[in-house]
Amino acid sequence: MKRVELLAPAKDKKTAFAAINSGCDAVYIGAANFGARKKAGNSLEDITEIVNYAHKFYVRVHVTVNTILTDDELIEARKLIKKLFDIGVDAIIVQDMGILKLALDGEIPPIELHASTQCDNRTVEKVKFFSDMGISRIIPARELSLTDITNICKSVDADIETFVHGALCVSYSGQCYMSYRIGGRSANRGECAQACRKKYSLINDKGKYIAKDKYLLSLKDFNASKYLKNLIDAGVKSFKTEGRLKDENYVKNVTLFYRNEIDKYALKTSSGKVFSDFEPDVRKSFNRGFTDYFLNGREKCYNFESPKSIGEKLGIVDKVTDKYFTIKNLKYKLHPQDGLFFDGMGCLINRVEGDKVFPNKTDGIKSGQVIYRNFDAEFEKKLSNSKTKRRIAVKFYYKNNILTAEDEDKNLAYVNIEAFEQPKNPDKMKETFLNHLSKTGESDFYVENIDIQDEIPFLQISKINEIRREILSKLMDERLKNYPKVLQKSLKRVEFPYKKLDYKANIHNKKAKEFYEKCGCKVCSMSFESGGFADELMRTKHCLKYAFDMCKSPEKLFLVDEKGVKYPLEFDCKNCEMVVKNCK
Repeated sequence: MKRVELLAPAKDKKTAFAAINSGCDAVYIGAANFGARKKAGNSLEDITEIVNYAHKFYVRVHVTVNTILTDDELIEARKLIKKLFDIGVDAIIVQDMGILKLALDGEIPPIELHASTQCDNRTVEKVKFFSDMGISRIIPARELSLTDITNICKSVDADIETFVHGALCVSYSGQCYMSYRIGGRSANRGECAQACRKKYSLINDKGKYIAKDKYLLSLKDFNASKYLKNLIDAGVKSFKTEGRLKDENYVKNVTLFYRNEIDKYALKTSSGKVFSDFEPDVRKSFNRGFTDYFLNGREKCYNFESPKSIGEKLGIVDKVTDKYFTIKNLKYKLHPQDGLFFDGMGCLINRVEGDKVFPNKTDGIKSGQVIYRNFDAEFEKKLSNSKTKRRIAVKFYYKNNILTAEDEDKNLAYVNIEAFEQPKNPDKMKETFLNHLSKTGESDFYVENIDIQDEIPFLQISKINEIRREILSKLMDERLKNYPKVLQKSLKRVEFPYKKLDYKANIHNKKAKEFYEKCGCKVCSMSFESGGFADELMRTKHCLKYAFDMCKSPEKLFLVDEKGVKYPLEFDCKNCEMVVKNCK
């Protein structure tokens, strides 16, 4: 079996610990600045704690430095990267080519560099460029098919990381300027206002409405769990779940779910076994309905009715009164304080009596409508109270007064047992020794086997406990000393696959401009955020012509926002893409 990585998100220290305990092989998190989720920043002190905990289990820590940077910010980013390297962070995820220029010039330490999906990695040529440079890992666009991903994996030497779960940007990542155009909040600067989750209308050039006040750019959430084996066979090395703004319960549930699924097809890259007290179910955590997106062809990846969490389908509403309703063929047990969703609206359950559901309000509930549960109160309580813990397997061997501990990664520790009094009852002494050596308590280890090859001398229980604590402490020290640190290899300058670049390259500082120019590419304009004009506000594989069965229609279409601003739409039917144009 291949070894592949499960990469989980964390918005803070507590969530990072939850992800690690739930079985991830790596965790990604933002520092105080320069992360694409500005609201999910963390101090160096907290990241140090995360690194120290993660490395016990040989779990890697990746930090997002994936916004575009001004010249002054690039100087600060360089200082940050040095500090991240010094505290043991394993990799940084980057978008700004100014950072790659610093790496080429030897101005940052050899921390692994990962080319963010924000770099617009949607072609083999673009991914190969980064790979040929020597970048350790590349994260391709979410919109790619299994065939596209397979071709990329075959064409490059770098590790390929793909998203497999969570919220989807409707635009190609790094190519969305809608938020900045509308309110001055740049997605490329970590301040996305989620323009794709707003209401829009679709009209033609004669003013006829095709759709009115719908969430026309809002996509369902990604769930590639049924394609994990295909992606492993394709050559993907890391599976990433989205959610750096999600809460601890979400991360626990989704991480353990994917840990269990990946374990069916591949070996993990970290150590330890998860001892869990809940059964994960991703349908019960925040989701807008699930989509395979474009992994296996085009499907209905959108939900025009609501950008809110839908949850799990319960069934069809049957009888409705002014106080309660019933659901046909209900298979789930409902609880007070469960949240329900229907036709873009919601309510809470006050109580359940037999098949009768008494909500806090019955407004909008109708017979024949599909109803969902988007908050399972009992499940959330179980997650909140979960004592799920990750532990490392250890084997003990005793011979010639030496106790040896060996962990699952073949690290060794030894303790000499200096006791010579013979026990009055050797069998009872052996039983006591085995019993108390096995009690690893709240430590990071669990005992897999104990092999006693010689007679145990007389030892008091307190001494056995002391020996156990000492040897496990030594073993952890040995684990950390032998942590498999991987450094970024030296980068080399290679020819960029395209000869001209405009604002869509997101060049926001002088170093980034120099980077492209020295790679043989002419920079025609700087970033949109630098003060220029963006002709395209968004390019997306989600197509409204396709959604409304208008592929062959010659009509000119416009997207109209809630303020009445009209954005022309263009359709690249050859590549099956839609472009939201800027209005001049």
